Order: sequence, then C-alpha cells, then structure tokens
Amino acid sequence: MPFDGSPQAESALSFAVSEWPDATVTLLYVVDPVTASFSDRALPGGSEEWFERARETARDHFAEARDRVDRDVDTRIEVGGPARVVVDVAADGPFDHIVLGSHGREGVSRVLLGSVAETVVRRSSVPVTVVR
Repeated sequence: MPFDGSPQAESALSFAVSEWPDATVTLLYVVDPVTASFSDRALPGGSEEWFERARETARDHFAEARDRVDRDVDTRIEVGGPARVVVDVAADGPFDHIVLGSHGREGVSRVLLGSVAETVVRRSSVPVTVVR
C-alpha cells in the first residue's frame, strides 16, 4: 500500500490491518523526483543528498507505521511518479490488493492537481480499495 505518512495513508493502513488481519502488508514510499527543488538537482551532490533525505523520511514513516499498528510490515522505497510506481509495483510483485488513502479532492482541484488514487484505480491490474 502506498504510504507517505499522511493522515489519509494512516487511515488506509488502519483499515487494511483491521480488514485483513492475517495479510502481509507492504508499505510503499514513492520518492517523486518532481518534488526536488532546482537547487537540489543543480548543485553537485544535491540530488544524492535530497534522495537520502527522502529515504530517511520514508524510514521514519515506516517506523511510525509499525508502532501504530503494532505488527510487522514489509517496506519498499521506489523512485518515480507515484501513480505509475504504485501500479507497476503491484503488477510486478506478489500483491493481490492495493489499499490507499485519498485526499478526497473533487472538481477543479482534482483536475488541476491530478489524482493518484484515480489513476491507480483506473490502471491497476489488482483490486484497489480507496479509503477516505
């Protein structure tokens, strides 16, 4: 399940572990290079430092998630566009379901900002549950 430490992701995690208590849960943190600032990409070593900070953020979120649900979870960190990575990882791995949180944007906001949840639902080869 995509996990970025947001309240929506935490709600999705809580739902997943309560709905499927015996399932193996894999938390996926997607490092999106688009979010790197120009200076992070332009300065020598900047992209490596930015990427390591993103990985550390992911590890912190994973630790908090484990504490929150008080059980073991598998973790994975990938790089790319969040929706594409979620769909690709689910298709290529031993996964039979995706559970993800949604920010619940509607109308113009969703059109302007895009919707990871909507893209995942439309493109996923496995069932998707969206928790709001």
